[in-house]
Amino acid sequence: HRFTPLAPQQPQAAAMSSKPRVCVIGAGPSGCSILRAFKSAADKGAEIPDLVCYEKQGQLGGLWNYSWRTGVDENGEPVHNSMYRHLWSNGPKECLEFSDYTFEEHFGKPIPSFPPRQVLQDYIVGRIEKSGIAEWVKCNHVVEGVTYDDATSKFTVTVRHFSAGAPVDSSSEFDYVVCSSGHFSFPNVPSFPGMESYAGRVMHAHDFRSAEEFEGKTVLVVGTSYSAEDISSQCYKYGAKKLLLSWRT
Repeated sequence: HRFTPLAPQQPQAAAMSSKPRVCVIGAGPSGCSILRAFKSAADKGAEIPDLVCYEKQGQLGGLWNYSWRTGVDENGEPVHNSMYRHLWSNGPKECLEFSDYTFEEHFGKPIPSFPPRQVLQDYIVGRIEKSGIAEWVKCNHVVEGVTYDDATSKFTVTVRHFSAGAPVDSSSEFDYVVCSSGHFSFPNVPSFPGMESYAGRVMHAHDFRSAEEFEGKTVLVVGTSYSAEDISSQCYKYGAKKLLLSWRT
């Protein structure tokens, strides 16, 4: 399955409506699950609010989208993704499966419990396509800020829309805001004595993209959680000379 984002549209003022307005920030698995729940309710005859979902990337899928870029993206915004080549799920797919859309339904056959990233991303996008929620999503829209007015009981969401031309800033009012942008986008880099004069490369797992570049090299991995374990395994598999693991517990 391949998802084609909606064509960029100029921000427009919201039409007057008696229905409440809901803003969903982020079109990854969480944000799209919220939209899917509203779509399901609408299909059953329920009246749903006006929905707008802002997604900073050019496609849906959230953190499972891969980008070769690190630091900033093509729009000068911080790169959201932490995905890297050869990444495999470190948890069984049975724990990641949506109750309304199984892996077997998507692929038409059983698949192994620990699939690679591309398989999981394809599955997530497949559910989005089946749900029919893309009409509510505005891709390449970066949320710059959210404020709340006690007097009006409204949220004001300010976004920057990146299109073929210059970026366009706009603001809209909403009755509710759901933040589904995740919490793995901004790396927390500790500081250790001597790092300023270290002649080698220092990088955070957020900027790791491929283990091939560490072939024949000695690598120190700080931490022993999921990313550290998988990146260590990747570096060993692709020819690192030596791996040193460090942790504080």
